[in-house]
Amino acid sequence: MSPTDKILEQVLRGTSDANIPFAGLRGLLLKLGFGERIRGSHHIYWKDGVEEILNLQPKGSKAKPYQVKQVRHVILKYRLGDQADA
Repeated sequence: MSPTDKILEQVLRGTSDANIPFAGLRGLLLKLGFGERIRGSHHIYWKDGVEEILNLQPKGSKAKPYQVKQVRHVILKYRLGDQADA
């Protein structure tokens, strides 16, 4: 199981949103095919076919729990979890 798969599993499980490393969440989104733009501390992600734009900011080395929830919602809504294996 790759580190990206482990992060995906943690995000989808939803039991430890406060303990998701920001770098891992960033890597997951990039592997799922999202584009990234960085302005200061704001990391902005978009993807063709996905209506939402994700605006994430690290809190130390971790991702903010409410932003992990937003990512989980997008992954489930658009069924993107299977693409992490590609």
